[in-house]
Amino acid sequence: MSIDLNARIPNNVDLADDRRLQRALESWQPSFLNWWKDLGPEGTIDYDVYLRTAISVEADGWAHFDYVKMPDYRWGIFLAPPEEDRRIPFGEHKGEPVWQEVPGEYRASLRRLIVTQGDTEPASVEQQRLLGLTCPSLYDLRNLFQVNVEEGRHLWAMVYLLHAYFGRDGREEAEAMLERHSGDPDKPRILGAFNEETPDWLSYYMFTFFTDRDGKYQLSSLAESGFDPVARTCRFMLTEEGHHMFIGTTGIARVATRTCEVMKELKTEDPEKIRAAGAIDLPTLQRYINFHFSVSVDLFGNELSTNAANYYTAGLKGRFEETKIDDDHELSNDSYEVTLFEEDQVKQTKQNALLAVNERLRDDYIADCQAGVDRWNKILKRNKVDFEFKLPHRGFHRAIGTFAGAKISPDGQVLTEAEWTKSSKDWLPTKSDREFVRSLMTKGVVEPGKFAGWVAPPGRGINGQPLDFEYVRLH
Repeated sequence: MSIDLNARIPNNVDLADDRRLQRALESWQPSFLNWWKDLGPEGTIDYDVYLRTAISVEADGWAHFDYVKMPDYRWGIFLAPPEEDRRIPFGEHKGEPVWQEVPGEYRASLRRLIVTQGDTEPASVEQQRLLGLTCPSLYDLRNLFQVNVEEGRHLWAMVYLLHAYFGRDGREEAEAMLERHSGDPDKPRILGAFNEETPDWLSYYMFTFFTDRDGKYQLSSLAESGFDPVARTCRFMLTEEGHHMFIGTTGIARVATRTCEVMKELKTEDPEKIRAAGAIDLPTLQRYINFHFSVSVDLFGNELSTNAANYYTAGLKGRFEETKIDDDHELSNDSYEVTLFEEDQVKQTKQNALLAVNERLRDDYIADCQAGVDRWNKILKRNKVDFEFKLPHRGFHRAIGTFAGAKISPDGQVLTEAEWTKSSKDWLPTKSDREFVRSLMTKGVVEPGKFAGWVAPPGRGINGQPLDFEYVRLH
């Protein structure tokens, strides 16, 4: 597919052939740039950043690497190539040709799905806007900025769909994307996890591992949609999303590696001595894992959801890798095992598979998270450290679903209020934990090839560059 890279808005959707749509998007562009200036990465307008920019939607050679000032980044609209004779893969319309226009009866539902996904993209940029001031290295700073500009491009992807297919309603929703702000008491972002602070780099690594991984599963389920423009948009977004999760996976691994090095040097596992040496002790890492996992698990919604069932039946949003699942893809007579909190007990129950679509997606997500935890534990094992990272129980510290407000320990035990109050400080980051972590990150490390003392260098650089490459030119 050809991409018009020289257009004011680079795209592969023949924007030049639809002057009305082109004018509408070009009129939204200044608002986006003003938002970026006001709430994007702090103090970075003149930085030259070694970024990848999408130049193709094909599997090979889709990205170009070069120095770019972030306000000049070529945010564009890119849809994955169409599949010939693609059919709706699930729901009551299974087997019918995919839709190229919005079916009237599903207009409100599709708009809601697009707006909810789109709202997360600028939210994460807002959450991360101050992190560059305390970066552990130029390598990490560059990776932060790469995520930021790509979240901006993902916002563009959703705004295009709203403008192109939803008329005045879509244009108003696109404007509202820039009016809501993360943590704003009056106009917060739609989903709770995107109103949490990301005040330090450990939180950022956790966010990119856990919360961006939620994005992978939400995008993958939308990539199955019977509305083909959404499916093609999300398929290309997933191409970029992989690097975001890589930052989290390797970031936490690098923190754990450095902690192991300090433990060896000091010949101690004492958390206070490890902290005194400027590293993050393993119990603190575990508490951050507990918090960010629980907040991200909430993003999948209720365990039993009529909305999710309706989206599935309508062919709007499928399951992860829907076409690889061996069933009838209609689910009207199928059941699925769901973990619920009922009558003050954690119960495994068979439920209607349609109502449990959210829970199946959550199960896939948890299994994926566990694979990352297993990789971190291999680091501890190699270093002969007697500690093991664990994902907490899915009911731990939940705010949504049947577990909302329940007092569940990380190993799944039902607790009294008093038991929870006594022990939760051992399971979730405390104020002093957060203050300690922030104390390690009072200023940025910006000399090429140098890294903060609380994190190990990565195994390799970006795009074949050495670790001492000047990934960000600050002057």
